[in-house]
Amino acid sequence: MTTLKAGDAAPEFSAKDQDGNVHELKDYKGKKLVVFFYPKASTPGCTAEACNLRDNWEVFQEKGYEILGVSADSARRQTNFKNKHELPFPLLADEEKEVINAFGVWGPKKFMGKEYDGIHRTTFIINEEGKIEEVIGKVKTKAHAEQILGE
Repeated sequence: MTTLKAGDAAPEFSAKDQDGNVHELKDYKGKKLVVFFYPKASTPGCTAEACNLRDNWEVFQEKGYEILGVSADSARRQTNFKNKHELPFPLLADEEKEVINAFGVWGPKKFMGKEYDGIHRTTFIINEEGKIEEVIGKVKTKAHAEQILGE
């Protein structure tokens, strides 16, 4: 789906999280950043993925990673998702799909024989200089931290 690949510069972005705080790519210069795009807050696959990252938060922190979750959900829905599952990282409420489109993860999907447009579950690992190190398109929701950390 996305045309971005390892070695590309990560797209510049600016979006608000569940609390209205603005996050931009430049805020993470000098840090490793995991940006995970998920279709919809509080659905089974997205919950499994976010909770797997939460459960490995300390390891991510020890290795110098920050994490941002992104979906087209409203700030209210992101707040409920974050609070219910005690997620330690910000969730961007990208209702205008600016970040989603910048990373190229919006497009046609199929579910139970129906075709529709939506977010393709994709994770980008961005290095300290803002370059993409890896694009994970086949996300294992229950073992996503292992995919990212390579453990």
